[in-house]
Amino acid sequence: MTTKRWFLPRSPDVLGALRAQTAATVDGLDALAAWAAGDLSAAARVRECEHIADDRKRDLRAALSEAFSTPLEPEDLFQLSTGLDHVMNGAKYIVREAEVMGRAPDRPMVELAAALAEGTRHLSDAFAALGDGGLRATGAADAALDSQRRVERIYRAAMSDLLGVDDPDEVSARRELYRRLAAASEALKDVAERVWYSVLKES
Repeated sequence: MTTKRWFLPRSPDVLGALRAQTAATVDGLDALAAWAAGDLSAAARVRECEHIADDRKRDLRAALSEAFSTPLEPEDLFQLSTGLDHVMNGAKYIVREAEVMGRAPDRPMVELAAALAEGTRHLSDAFAALGDGGLRATGAADAALDSQRRVERIYRAAMSDLLGVDDPDEVSARRELYRRLAAASEALKDVAERVWYSVLKES
Protein backbone atom coordinates (compact mmCIF):
# COMPACT_ATOMS: atom_id res chain seq x y z
CA MET A 1 0.00 0.00 0.00
CA THR A 2 1.32 3.41 -0.93
CA THR A 3 1.06 6.43 1.31
CA LYS A 4 0.10 9.75 -0.19
CA ARG A 5 2.06 12.75 1.00
CA TRP A 6 0.61 16.20 1.01
CA PHE A 7 3.01 19.07 0.58
CA LEU A 8 1.92 22.48 1.81
CA PRO A 9 3.17 25.52 -0.09
CA ARG A 10 6.25 27.16 1.40
CA SER A 11 5.64 30.10 3.69
CA PRO A 12 8.89 32.03 3.92
CA ASP A 13 9.16 34.57 6.72
CA VAL A 14 8.74 37.67 4.57
CA LEU A 15 8.32 39.99 7.55
CA GLY A 16 11.48 38.55 9.04
CA ALA A 17 13.30 39.29 5.79
CA LEU A 18 11.98 42.87 5.79
CA ARG A 19 13.05 43.33 9.40
CA ALA A 20 16.52 42.01 8.59
CA GLN A 21 16.85 44.62 5.85
CA THR A 22 15.63 47.23 8.31
CA ALA A 23 18.22 46.20 10.91
CA ALA A 24 21.02 46.69 8.37
CA THR A 25 19.55 50.06 7.41
CA VAL A 26 19.35 51.18 11.05
CA ASP A 27 23.01 50.19 11.49
CA GLY A 28 23.89 52.13 8.34
CA LEU A 29 22.10 55.30 9.42
CA ASP A 30 23.63 55.08 12.89
CA ALA A 31 27.01 54.86 11.15
CA LEU A 32 26.09 57.91 9.07
CA ALA A 33 25.27 59.82 12.26
CA ALA A 34 28.60 58.75 13.78
CA TRP A 35 30.44 59.84 10.64
CA ALA A 36 28.71 63.22 10.63
CA ALA A 37 29.56 63.68 14.31
CA GLY A 38 33.27 63.34 13.55
CA ASP A 39 34.08 59.62 13.30
CA LEU A 40 35.21 59.65 9.67
CA SER A 41 36.15 55.97 9.89
CA ALA A 42 32.41 55.20 10.13
CA ALA A 43 32.18 55.89 6.38
CA ALA A 44 33.38 52.33 5.79
CA ARG A 45 30.61 51.03 8.02
CA VAL A 46 28.01 52.98 6.01
CA ARG A 47 29.20 51.24 2.85
CA GLU A 48 29.31 47.84 4.52
CA CYS A 49 25.75 48.23 5.80
CA GLU A 50 24.57 49.27 2.34
CA HIS A 51 25.90 45.99 0.92
CA ILE A 52 24.30 43.97 3.73
CA ALA A 53 20.97 45.76 3.25
CA ASP A 54 21.11 45.00 -0.47
CA ASP A 55 21.58 41.30 0.31
CA ARG A 56 18.64 41.35 2.70
CA LYS A 57 16.53 43.14 0.08
CA ARG A 58 17.27 40.35 -2.37
CA ASP A 59 16.36 37.78 0.30
CA LEU A 60 12.99 39.47 0.74
CA ARG A 61 12.27 39.49 -2.97
CA ALA A 62 13.16 35.82 -3.23
CA ALA A 63 10.85 35.08 -0.30
CA LEU A 64 8.03 37.03 -1.92
CA SER A 65 8.40 35.01 -5.11
CA GLU A 66 8.02 31.76 -3.15
CA ALA A 67 5.39 32.68 -0.57
CA PHE A 68 1.92 31.21 -0.95
CA SER A 69 0.45 33.86 1.36
CA THR A 70 1.86 36.91 3.11
CA PRO A 71 0.80 38.91 6.21
CA LEU A 72 0.67 42.07 4.07
CA GLU A 73 0.07 42.37 0.35
CA PRO A 74 3.23 41.54 -1.61
CA GLU A 75 3.12 44.93 -3.34
CA ASP A 76 3.23 46.70 0.04
CA LEU A 77 6.12 44.58 1.28
CA PHE A 78 7.97 45.26 -1.97
CA GLN A 79 7.43 49.02 -1.69
CA LEU A 80 8.45 49.12 1.98
CA SER A 81 11.67 47.33 1.06
CA THR A 82 12.28 49.60 -1.92
CA GLY A 83 11.78 52.71 0.21
CA LEU A 84 14.24 51.43 2.80
CA ASP A 85 16.72 50.82 0.02
CA HIS A 86 16.41 54.48 -1.03
CA VAL A 87 17.12 55.61 2.54
CA MET A 88 20.22 53.43 2.79
CA ASN A 89 21.46 54.42 -0.66
CA GLY A 90 21.00 58.05 0.30
CA ALA A 91 23.32 57.59 3.27
CA LYS A 92 25.97 56.03 1.03
CA TYR A 93 25.72 58.85 -1.52
CA ILE A 94 26.02 61.53 1.17
CA VAL A 95 29.32 60.09 2.37
CA ARG A 96 30.56 59.65 -1.18
CA GLU A 97 29.69 63.24 -2.18
CA ALA A 98 31.38 64.68 0.90
CA GLU A 99 34.55 62.72 0.16
CA VAL A 100 34.57 63.68 -3.52
CA MET A 101 34.13 67.36 -2.68
CA GLY A 102 36.65 67.23 0.18
CA ARG A 103 34.15 68.52 2.73
CA ALA A 104 33.98 67.32 6.32
CA PRO A 105 30.53 67.21 7.94
CA ASP A 106 29.44 70.43 9.66
CA ARG A 107 26.96 71.07 12.47
CA PRO A 108 23.79 71.05 10.30
CA MET A 109 24.90 67.71 8.86
CA VAL A 110 25.37 66.35 12.38
CA GLU A 111 21.79 67.33 13.23
CA LEU A 112 20.35 66.15 9.91
CA ALA A 113 22.05 62.75 10.11
CA ALA A 114 20.97 62.27 13.73
CA ALA A 115 17.34 63.00 12.83
CA LEU A 116 17.53 60.58 9.90
CA ALA A 117 18.94 57.85 12.13
CA GLU A 118 16.21 58.48 14.69
CA GLY A 119 13.52 58.24 12.02
CA THR A 120 14.97 54.98 10.71
CA ARG A 121 14.83 53.48 14.20
CA HIS A 122 11.15 54.44 14.36
CA LEU A 123 10.61 52.63 11.06
CA SER A 124 12.22 49.57 12.61
CA ASP A 125 9.73 49.81 15.48
CA ALA A 126 6.89 50.09 12.95
CA PHE A 127 8.02 46.98 11.07
CA ALA A 128 8.40 45.06 14.31
CA ALA A 129 4.71 45.74 14.98
CA LEU A 130 3.37 44.90 11.51
CA GLY A 131 0.89 42.07 11.61
CA ASP A 132 -0.10 42.79 15.25
CA GLY A 133 -3.20 44.86 14.62
CA GLY A 134 -1.70 48.04 13.30
CA LEU A 135 -1.94 50.57 16.14
CA ARG A 136 1.67 50.23 17.31
CA ALA A 137 2.91 50.18 13.72
CA THR A 138 1.13 53.40 12.77
CA GLY A 139 2.23 55.07 16.00
CA ALA A 140 5.85 54.30 15.20
CA ALA A 141 5.30 55.48 11.61
CA ASP A 142 4.00 58.78 12.99
CA ALA A 143 7.16 59.09 15.10
CA ALA A 144 9.23 58.55 11.94
CA LEU A 145 7.26 61.33 10.25
CA ASP A 146 8.03 63.61 13.19
CA SER A 147 11.73 62.91 12.65
CA GLN A 148 11.35 63.71 8.96
CA ARG A 149 9.69 67.03 9.76
CA ARG A 150 12.63 67.80 12.04
CA VAL A 151 14.95 67.17 9.10
CA GLU A 152 12.94 69.70 7.09
CA ARG A 153 13.28 72.35 9.80
CA ILE A 154 17.02 71.82 10.16
CA TYR A 155 17.42 71.86 6.38
CA ARG A 156 15.59 75.18 5.97
CA ALA A 157 17.66 76.79 8.72
CA ALA A 158 20.91 75.45 7.26
CA MET A 159 20.07 76.70 3.76
CA SER A 160 19.20 80.11 5.17
CA ASP A 161 22.53 80.29 7.00
CA LEU A 162 24.35 79.72 3.72
CA LEU A 163 23.21 83.17 2.61
CA GLY A 164 25.86 84.57 4.94
CA VAL A 165 28.72 82.51 3.46
CA ASP A 166 30.95 84.37 0.99
CA ASP A 167 32.77 81.42 -0.57
CA PRO A 168 30.65 80.25 -3.56
CA ASP A 169 32.39 76.85 -3.69
CA GLU A 170 31.57 76.25 -0.03
CA VAL A 171 27.99 77.31 -0.56
CA SER A 172 27.61 75.00 -3.56
CA ALA A 173 29.12 72.01 -1.74
CA ARG A 174 27.11 72.51 1.43
CA ARG A 175 23.89 73.02 -0.49
CA GLU A 176 24.41 69.72 -2.32
CA LEU A 177 25.13 67.81 0.89
CA TYR A 178 22.14 69.30 2.70
CA ARG A 179 19.92 68.43 -0.25
CA ARG A 180 21.16 64.85 -0.24
CA LEU A 181 20.22 64.53 3.43
CA ALA A 182 16.81 66.09 2.82
CA ALA A 183 16.21 63.70 -0.09
CA ALA A 184 16.98 60.72 2.14
CA SER A 185 14.41 62.03 4.60
CA GLU A 186 11.81 62.16 1.81
CA ALA A 187 12.44 58.47 1.19
CA LEU A 188 11.97 57.85 4.91
CA LYS A 189 8.68 59.76 4.76
CA ASP A 190 7.49 57.60 1.86
CA VAL A 191 8.16 54.43 3.86
CA ALA A 192 6.32 55.74 6.93
CA GLU A 193 3.30 56.67 4.83
CA ARG A 194 3.37 53.25 3.17
CA VAL A 195 3.18 51.68 6.63
CA TRP A 196 -0.05 53.59 7.20
CA TYR A 197 -1.41 52.57 3.78
CA SER A 198 -0.52 48.92 4.34
CA VAL A 199 -2.16 48.83 7.78
CA LEU A 200 -5.31 50.56 6.56
CA LYS A 201 -5.73 48.03 3.75
CA GLU A 202 -5.46 45.16 6.23
CA SER A 203 -7.91 46.65 8.76
